[in-house]
Amino acid sequence: MTKSMKKRMTRVSIGALLFLLAIIAENTQLMKNENLILGIFLVSYFIIGGDVVKRAVRNIGSGQVFDENFLMTIATVGAFLVSEYPEAVAVMLFYQVGELFQDYAVHRSRKSIADLMDIRPDYANLIQNGEVVQKDPSEVTIGQTIMVRPGERIPLDGVITKGITSLDTSALTGESLPRDVMAGAEVLSGCVNLTGAIEIQTTKEFGDSTVAKILELVENASSRKAQSEDFITKFARYYTPIVVISAVLLAILPPLVIGADWADWIYRALTFLVISCPCALVISVPLSFFGGLGGAGRSGILIKGGNYLEALSQAKTVVFDKTGTLTKGHFTVAKIVPEKIEADQLLEMASYAEYYSNHPIAISIREAYGRKMEESRISDATEEAGYGVKIFLDGAEILAGNSKMMARANIAYQKEPGAKTVIHVAKNGIYAGHILIGDEIREDAVEGIARLKKSGIRRMVMLTGDRHTQAMETANRLGITEVYSQLLPGDKVDKLEEILKSEVNNGKVIFVGDGMNDAPVLARADIGVAMGGIGSDAAIEAADMVIMNDSVSKLSTAIRISSKTIGIVKQNIIFAIGIKIVVLLLAAAGFASMWAAVFADVGVAVIAIINAMRAIGKVKD
Repeated sequence: MTKSMKKRMTRVSIGALLFLLAIIAENTQLMKNENLILGIFLVSYFIIGGDVVKRAVRNIGSGQVFDENFLMTIATVGAFLVSEYPEAVAVMLFYQVGELFQDYAVHRSRKSIADLMDIRPDYANLIQNGEVVQKDPSEVTIGQTIMVRPGERIPLDGVITKGITSLDTSALTGESLPRDVMAGAEVLSGCVNLTGAIEIQTTKEFGDSTVAKILELVENASSRKAQSEDFITKFARYYTPIVVISAVLLAILPPLVIGADWADWIYRALTFLVISCPCALVISVPLSFFGGLGGAGRSGILIKGGNYLEALSQAKTVVFDKTGTLTKGHFTVAKIVPEKIEADQLLEMASYAEYYSNHPIAISIREAYGRKMEESRISDATEEAGYGVKIFLDGAEILAGNSKMMARANIAYQKEPGAKTVIHVAKNGIYAGHILIGDEIREDAVEGIARLKKSGIRRMVMLTGDRHTQAMETANRLGITEVYSQLLPGDKVDKLEEILKSEVNNGKVIFVGDGMNDAPVLARADIGVAMGGIGSDAAIEAADMVIMNDSVSKLSTAIRISSKTIGIVKQNIIFAIGIKIVVLLLAAAGFASMWAAVFADVGVAVIAIINAMRAIGKVKD
């Protein structure tokens, strides 16, 4: 609880005790002097609501007349004038109680956002001339080496050059399990070093680092309002003057036209004013969106504003980029098929053949072999573009390449149907077998697609530059039926345009990409989502939403958070407007007292705020 909240609570508590004393005195004849009782009511009124009256006067002076402070002041002062002292103080008391609930809810919601801001590093341990010097992270340049001790937060993006440790990445990804890293691993600013001291060579300046980009995104998120928020703001702007004019007419027309009792109709008008205060809507709707954004952030999902959070609930189509989004984006050995030799021998020959290559396929073969290799065993290595590699291994001729290499050498090879890349291997002109290479599907991709279908997504599309057979194999494993393959980056934009046109009346279209080369498509979609894009400027700048790890299932989590938030907003709007209309009509007809007005205003506001606080909570993955 903040200091201002504690001060307000203390003030309201003292005023409430005085108010209780005045009520007891009035109803038990404890005090016979009516002026003294009135004095106690007035003192309690100004202790409780003096700040409200002060704000109303100040706002009138600046031209901002029609706000909730004005409504409360006019209604309660009017109640004093018609000798309804308890009602006057009660209205202000319960209004302040509602404000306390509001402050607490806003404080809790802001704290959920502020928790994300804790990733800001305070210092960097810069290694200079063999000594460690504390510097501001903004003073560290690219290529310098910093030390991060156990318990410290990594201040800048970089690559570990020394040390082994575990990292707490929960502030970035929402994942509780630590990540083990060692020399050569890329690390992101904002993570907490848990176990061992490490040295990191920086790859980005602080202004371009992951932590700086995330902080900028979080700070700006609340400025992008959803349509519902804009509607409520405009609604309140016109609604308040209308109800004030209606209250004035209600107070003067019946007495003037039909000779009704002035006191009775002024009381009805004052009750009307108390009921009409729109604070339940003005506060609870933005609070719901703010809570939804905070809840998403705690789940490792950064959404750039309430407008995108609202749009997610309207999404019916998801378009995926394949490589780096649904798949891991790097090759692995899927199958080894030897011919009259052992599988280890085939893999050894292929690994030595690819010894000098930096191609991802070559790297995947060497990683699968996983043993120390002796360069001295290799001689006369020749790479033939479009065919493969020829080497001599321990004096034996080894060919490793595609089917064209085998055909040119007149070597009978085994054809492999399917979509994976095939590396054929021959030794001294005799076929030795082949190795299948594939791009591995992300661990939770199948589950993530299934969750999206349960979340109400009715159409899923995959776009890729891969060959059609490869694309269809991946799509079939994932359960995606609509696939467009062999697309250039420009073709993806054109294809997305076609999808957007076909879905213009059916809901919003989400595009999910890896954030590296999908910036044009991310920007064009109704909601652009960067998957696995942490550390990528393109991901954070072009996307409307960033999923801070590689989990496809986080997209369905974001949609559920959006649906939950919008559901809460609709509940609050319907509940607040419905109750107010009913009680307003009762007040105009003389059937509602100031106490009913208190419920219609403060009670409804408190219930709406408590309901809005549900948006802050995390949803289960």
